[in-house]
Amino acid sequence: MKSYSEEEIIKGCKRNSRKFQELLYFRYFDKMYGMCLRHTSDKEIAMSVLNDGFLKIFKNIEKYRYDGSFEGWVRKVIYNTLRDYYRKKSNNQRFLEIFENQGNDRNLNNLEYEDILKMIDSLPQKSRKIFVMYAIEGYKHNDISRILNIPVGTSKWHLSQAKEKLRQILQKNEININIKKYK
Repeated sequence: MKSYSEEEIIKGCKRNSRKFQELLYFRYFDKMYGMCLRHTSDKEIAMSVLNDGFLKIFKNIEKYRYDGSFEGWVRKVIYNTLRDYYRKKSNNQRFLEIFENQGNDRNLNNLEYEDILKMIDSLPQKSRKIFVMYAIEGYKHNDISRILNIPVGTSKWHLSQAKEKLRQILQKNEININIKKYK
């Protein structure tokens, strides 16, 4: 099988070639699926978000202008698709409510969604999973306890650890935001 350059694949996708769309999909599938899976607690949701993201990529590939890496552009589209999924899913925006804007220097309004996701990615695996389930997906501690087969107290502890780590990251970056306390 012939190996195609990234530029050839992009041009093929711009021509709406199914062959090149498939090549693009499989070239970035593992990385993008892994990213989606880190931000959801369900493989089906991760796959759905990923496929929605690739559909957006194929529909909007004409907008890619070769300024910056193509992989970075693909990643941004997938991040935005994750953001859109959670916006549609949750009317209460529980994740954003966790942060209290203090109004000094840099604040939450200056953060890109991608920056927030990168901060969440830096959390320890178990704490990240519980943070995502609680703060993004809207599960309660009792539900997390049942799903992950852990005590409720352990779920609360991991959430507390995740929030503390996020607080440290924010302070390190001189971002003045407090993280609300939740029961």
